Amino acid sequence: MIDFSSLEVHQLTADMPLLTFHCADKDLNEFLVQDAKNYLNDMMAVTYVYIDPQKQQVAAYFSLLNDKVAYDPQSKGIWNRINRHIHNNKRRRSYPSVKIGRLAVGEEYAKCGLGTRIIEYIKLWYSTGNRAGCRFITVDAYSSAIDFYRKIRLFHNFGYS
Repeated sequence: MIDFSSLEVHQLTADMPLLTFHCADKDLNEFLVQDAKNYLNDMMAVTYVYIDPQKQQVAAYFSLLNDKVAYDPQSKGIWNRINRHIHNNKRRRSYPSVKIGRLAVGEEYAKCGLGTRIIEYIKLWYSTGNRAGCRFITVDAYSSAIDFYRKIRLFHNFGYS
């Protein structure tokens, strides 16, 4: 059993040395090592790492970037469901959101609820304190991760169905 309280969350910085990380997806491993700092320097995304200080390794990470949910005439039904939760005088053709660009959990920490805890952390972070005028959380998910996001009902739990 993983003691989540022992994990430390840090925003990745340009000069932060990267500890070891290995998950089941090669692309996600490479992103952290090869691309995350470039995304930070280019002001495209900010990455946060969960560090296990006892093992001196990254347990998980996620990257956030700004996004928007925009009207698509091909998806009127979805748009109508979104707008049901917004007062008529506040309805727009797009709404601000934050996007989870990458989310990865190390193999040693997989299947213990850490991914779900990260999503809950992000939801709490953006639903309290109004960090950036965010109405929605979107996700750039791999097809293999879609079931995970459906299971946790990301949009429903954030206050929208």
